[in-house]
Amino acid sequence: MITVHHLNNSRSQRVLWLLEELGLDYTVVRYQRDPQTLLAPPSLRAVHPLGKSPVLVDGGNTLAESGAVLEYLVERYDAARAFAPSPGTAEHLRYRYWLHYAEGSAMPPMLLSLVFSRLKKAPMPFFARPIARSIADRALQGFVAPQVRLHLDYMEAELGKARWFAGENFSAADIQMSFPVEAAAARTGLERHPKLADFLARIHARPAYQRALEQGGPFDLLS
Repeated sequence: MITVHHLNNSRSQRVLWLLEELGLDYTVVRYQRDPQTLLAPPSLRAVHPLGKSPVLVDGGNTLAESGAVLEYLVERYDAARAFAPSPGTAEHLRYRYWLHYAEGSAMPPMLLSLVFSRLKKAPMPFFARPIARSIADRALQGFVAPQVRLHLDYMEAELGKARWFAGENFSAADIQMSFPVEAAAARTGLERHPKLADFLARIHARPAYQRALEQGGPFDLLS
């Protein structure tokens, strides 16, 4: 039996989605973030030393990191290669690239955007607020926002080359890429990026995506 240790509003939603696409049986152990800090509860450290999610347990195998988990599930259970292009093809190179790009390049500026936005609202002595807000605004305007736009423009252009990130067929790379696109939609909007908005509409319409939401609970990245 496959078990997913799932944290609300987290990357582990992608693991549930792929499991639903593959039609595999699994159980979900849910964890809730602290509403103030947004951190995972300490109980997750009993599953993995870093106390983060997702963590997938499959027999004697325990895996963390969403990209590694998706690769594992495709390699082990997708015998028909319905969710990964054939090795040696140009599509497979793109597939591998987007699997790693999602967390290696796309998410860092999204995370910085969240951190500096929360810093502006964080409780602190009144005399420190103007200084903290000034630092946060300068970081957001001078570095973070331009980086977010750069990546969104890049992803938008790439989706102009093919229907999905790896090519004309849906793949696990699209599942992996869903999180940064969801984060961007929630925090900055996609009005200037219609292809990314269309990508979200198409993945939201997939029955497996909707079933994963039922398993994982409400998914809200506005915090």
